Amino acid sequence: MKDTKTEIRFFSIPEWKKEESYLREQHKNGWEFISLSGLCVYRFKRCEPKDVVYQLDYNPDSLAKKNEYVQMFRDCGWEYLQNYAGYSYFRKAVSEMDGSEEEIFCEDASRLDMMKRVFSGRMIPLLVTFFLVIIPQIIMQGRIDDPASQSLMVFFCIMFVIYLGLFIAFAVPFWKYYRSVHNNRR
Repeated sequence: MKDTKTEIRFFSIPEWKKEESYLREQHKNGWEFISLSGLCVYRFKRCEPKDVVYQLDYNPDSLAKKNEYVQMFRDCGWEYLQNYAGYSYFRKAVSEMDGSEEEIFCEDASRLDMMKRVFSGRMIPLLVTFFLVIIPQIIMQGRIDDPASQSLMVFFCIMFVIYLGLFIAFAVPFWKYYRSVHNNRR
């Protein structure tokens, strides 16, 4: 029987909860998360099945003060695993928790701040590319009447649809979470 396994899984930007659940289920099934690398390549090693909570924090600035950042979570009992694409991965066994499931974020406002960091770190560059490259190219290529320009026009229209899908895939969960946080404060 193999002691390690590799899986390729993709989780979009707002699907951090699904990724946390996926890692937790793997651990419950006897596969401890080792690392994430490349294009969504998850590595696991065989372990005793155990209920372990995995948490992600998006904080690309954490690398600048990594020791302090990791120590802050370690002081609360969280094991730091790695950074990947701006996300920091942590885990903690349920048996080490105080009877309730803990999260690295103690309040909704902290989680909302994380989502805002994701938005500014990931979505703003996409928006800049969208408005400064894709849309102007669609307009320019639409004005030129030759086969090469028409091919480029099709390419940029496809990019337009992909980018629009990415914006919607992030904006809808962000907006729902934002509304739920603000409705809970009332």
